[in-house]
Amino acid sequence: MKQETSNTALILNAIAFAAHKHKDQRRKDVEASPYINHPIALANCLANEAGIEDIEVLCGAILHDTIEDTQTSEQELIDAFGINIAKIVVEVSDDKSLPKAVRKQAQIDHAAHISVNAKLVKLADKISNLRDIIAFPPANWDAERKRLYFEWAAMVVANVRGTNATLEAIFDGLMANKPA
Repeated sequence: MKQETSNTALILNAIAFAAHKHKDQRRKDVEASPYINHPIALANCLANEAGIEDIEVLCGAILHDTIEDTQTSEQELIDAFGINIAKIVVEVSDDKSLPKAVRKQAQIDHAAHISVNAKLVKLADKISNLRDIIAFPPANWDAERKRLYFEWAAMVVANVRGTNATLEAIFDGLMANKPA
């Protein structure tokens, strides 16, 4: 990463990088929305709802699923965006080689031990996912599966509480819409 890169240029580079990496991916909603909408929603939530201006956090949010869901390596992120942004992405990435139930429990357990910057991204990710489940749910998810996701998300967020009151209040407001 070049030192003279402006914040605007870095954000745009992160969006372009994530868009390229996620170009063939879609969300699970009925319309199969472009996947890139999700990382952009995280950065938007952080910047425009929580007032987060830290460029590394915003880029980490945009890039948060690249290691987990694409063929992106940690070294590739370091080379393109620097060690600090890459570290955030690594901290919020699941190990997809593990069974789903193990990954979900690991995310709960690991959340308390990640950096504050990664916790901000984690909060925004859970907010974005709850919003999508409420407004644009995955096509094949019944009320029980939605309810279980909300409960699991609450367990993850319980381990990052104390990070950002605004994001936590947004999350808590969304929990009021938890499926019965």
